[in-house]
Amino acid sequence: MLKRFKGSRRQVVPALKRWLSHEGRVLATSSSVAGVVLLIRFLGVLQPSEWALFDQYFRWRPLEPVDERIVIIGIDEQDLQKYGFPTSDGILAQLLEKVNAAKPRAIGLDIYRDLPIEPGQAELEKAFKTIPNLIGIELLETDRKDGVRPPEILKDKKEIGFNNLARDADGKVRRGLLYSDTEDGQTHTSFALKLALIYLKYQGIKEESYSPDSNELKLKNTVFNRFKPNDGSYIRANDRGYQFLVNLRGPSGTFPSIPMRDILENRVSPDVIKNRIVIIGSKAASIKDFELTSYSDGVFKASAPIYGVELQAQLISQIISSVLDGRTLIKVWPEPLEWLWIFGWSWVGAALSWKLQSPRRSVGLIILMTIGITGATYLAFLGGWWIPVIPANLALVGSAGVIIAHFAHLQGQLKRSTEFLQSIINTIPDPIFVKNKDHEKLVLNQAYCKFVGYPLNVLMEKSDEELFPKYEAELFRQQDELAFHTTWEQENEEQLTDAHGITHYIATKRSLHRDAAGNLFLVGVIRDITERKLLEDNLKQIAAELKRSNAELRVSAEHDPLTGLPNRTLFNERLSQSLEWAESQNRLVALLFLDLNDFKDVNDNQGHHIGDLLLKTVANRLKGCLRGSDTVSRLGGDEFTVILPGIPSKSDAARVAQKILDTITQETVLEGHHLSITTSIGISFYPTDTQDLETLIKLADTAMYRAKSSGKNLYEFANL
Repeated sequence: MLKRFKGSRRQVVPALKRWLSHEGRVLATSSSVAGVVLLIRFLGVLQPSEWALFDQYFRWRPLEPVDERIVIIGIDEQDLQKYGFPTSDGILAQLLEKVNAAKPRAIGLDIYRDLPIEPGQAELEKAFKTIPNLIGIELLETDRKDGVRPPEILKDKKEIGFNNLARDADGKVRRGLLYSDTEDGQTHTSFALKLALIYLKYQGIKEESYSPDSNELKLKNTVFNRFKPNDGSYIRANDRGYQFLVNLRGPSGTFPSIPMRDILENRVSPDVIKNRIVIIGSKAASIKDFELTSYSDGVFKASAPIYGVELQAQLISQIISSVLDGRTLIKVWPEPLEWLWIFGWSWVGAALSWKLQSPRRSVGLIILMTIGITGATYLAFLGGWWIPVIPANLALVGSAGVIIAHFAHLQGQLKRSTEFLQSIINTIPDPIFVKNKDHEKLVLNQAYCKFVGYPLNVLMEKSDEELFPKYEAELFRQQDELAFHTTWEQENEEQLTDAHGITHYIATKRSLHRDAAGNLFLVGVIRDITERKLLEDNLKQIAAELKRSNAELRVSAEHDPLTGLPNRTLFNERLSQSLEWAESQNRLVALLFLDLNDFKDVNDNQGHHIGDLLLKTVANRLKGCLRGSDTVSRLGGDEFTVILPGIPSKSDAARVAQKILDTITQETVLEGHHLSITTSIGISFYPTDTQDLETLIKLADTAMYRAKSSGKNLYEFANL
């Protein structure tokens, strides 16, 4: 037991060291690379590239259908030329009245009106007072920009929404604002949310109570997740107010747009406006009311900004479609999950590169995996998830690059070691090969080339499967694998068929060696044992012949040559064994002595040949009517014995004796001679009659003579 424990310990400890060496390097590399990537990300270095890929995902995504619930009335360059700039209060009032007459759900005036623009101030004030669901805009004051006050009448009616936007460092709008809190403690609602809430109110959906301390806005079953400073690819972003990530429908021109002049000149059917949200705003390039979004630029095109009024329509559509249509919002993972995601790909890169140990294969696989990560995150984006792509790919490539560089260094060391080994082993007369863990040949000496019969360049280029028969190559590989996994020196006998088709018996000693750079080698030394094996085979053949001859001699010595039954020697041996067994098992053994009646007359009248045939017939009949465990013997002449081990009782022995009498007396015809033969049987029992073997035989023999003298074809029990 102690030896087995020590043996298993010798197996486990090296295996544990190899596992720690492998996993420890992989874990250390992946952790370090992931830590560096997270640090770079924390410093904001990756933020622009992550934004750029996020924008590209939008541009790759199929365009969504136009949201017919929103109509834009744009004031374009022709409108400015026709009605003047800035648009007067009178023109604006006339526009509002005509739009209101078409019965929209709500009107959004995305035009600042902090000062009157004559003529028509009174008409505009009247429109502000009388038109329902009219929402104006204001610009809230920030640290960087002054505010713009809303029209006082709309402010008093609380029909004002701010149109401040959360712009990223690259000037693009990827977030929307729902609420904003000013320094005076007031909570302001965004222009887009105001209009969306009016539309949703008609659908029976009301805004749930919101306060600056609340964490979420919920409309029906839709929760607008509040933006946090490190959501998505953002790093320490300004999260003031209630922000959310915007899922834009598309680029400029996504929503139906009508020039202001068409409304004023009655060229638009009321059905185009009825029950819709109408947003009035500038679409004139000269006013420069532009915003950049994810759709604003691409790889091979100049920036194409979106008008401010169109962006407001996008925000309104986002809110309404999320609540009514179940349109997805942009969702992000919690930061710990993003860290785990980055670490996971760092570990994958290190683990795969370590396993492959081939720069070429590793680079190819890593490229495929970066494409796969990008594709998988794009599919997730289609489902509304923003998952970090650049950090994951950077971690994957970085950890793989470290491991690839490590193995490139080892390969340099390996090349120098290989050259040194080649110069040494060429001086050794025995065939020697050196392989790596991938079963690739690294070094072969001249003796190996001569023994196998191929030149060195052929042996180095081809695998064992290409050089040797399949069963030989498979055995070589199995033994190599065993050596790599056990780390013990091993010697194994194999066969090797050389280039000339000659099969050699070889003894191969395999051992593992590691150079200073940590490269692991399998070194095999071959000895040709063909002559020894042939000699051994001849000796084995001679030994087998001797064994067979001895077995035949023993059978001949222990069996009757005529009937093939056990003779007196084997009978005594079997009887002795049966008595020992009966004693240990407390069982009976019955011994039956048989003598054929008037057998001498058959020999005298029919001849010895017929007598021999009769003896064979009796022997076969005896074997046929007894159990396989019973022993039938011929002691000589016409005397037979039967050993019945484990007989239950004397009556059972009597039944067996009667069966023998009936079997032997059956009609016998031998070569045309009709013979009538009977027998007399004497029966003794162990241990009831005697416990002595010789006495048991004498008792059965005496009982047999008594049966013969009593009338023949009878059986008699021993009479003590």
